[in-house]
Amino acid sequence: MKKFLKFLLVKLPLAVILLSVLYVLILKWVPVWVTPIMVSRSIEYRQDPSFKTVKRWCRLEDISPELIKAVITSEDNLFVEHSGFDRKAIEQALKEKREGKRLRGASTISQQTAKNVFTLHKRTVWRKAVEGWFTLLIEWIWGKERIMEVYLNVAEMGKGVYGAQAAAQAFFGKDASALTRREAATLAACLPAPLERDAAHPSRYVSSRAATISKMIPNLKYPSWIERQD
Repeated sequence: MKKFLKFLLVKLPLAVILLSVLYVLILKWVPVWVTPIMVSRSIEYRQDPSFKTVKRWCRLEDISPELIKAVITSEDNLFVEHSGFDRKAIEQALKEKREGKRLRGASTISQQTAKNVFTLHKRTVWRKAVEGWFTLLIEWIWGKERIMEVYLNVAEMGKGVYGAQAAAQAFFGKDASALTRREAATLAACLPAPLERDAAHPSRYVSSRAATISKMIPNLKYPSWIERQD
């Protein structure tokens, strides 16, 4: 019994921790070819003959700096400053929830990347715990530049469309490196609901949101590795 408890409470958790660290370390250099959400969507749309998974991995330097700036502006203004979690946004979201308002998202780009790569998109306490653990790991092992590179290669940007390169080609007929500020802002505006919003044929709301993002971009500070791409 003691051996079993030692295995269950000590050895097994330690093995899980070591394996997760090793996996994250490998993905620091190896492209992420498949994610849980890609598999989940394939199953969800298995009876839809028009559904096709489209993804094209590309290096961060081959993605327009305008898209990097647009997602930071739209999704995570403090991306460069925080250590994976935006505490102020989390506190504000919880405050609004206590006041009876709708619970809004407070996830950073780091958290979204961890969720996309390592977890299923089910709203459970367990999933959030796993997401939190991997958020800490990628912040520590990958760093901001690699996190952004992975995020822009695995993010769901349309039905069966994942990543900047696939989205740029599908919606604008060009490579991700050639995206204009307006096109980048339109993609960023669609990120919160990629299955409901169409970057190629934006609704009035998406167009308005994209215009707002475009206007905000010059007002934010960005890391040196983004400016180098300009």
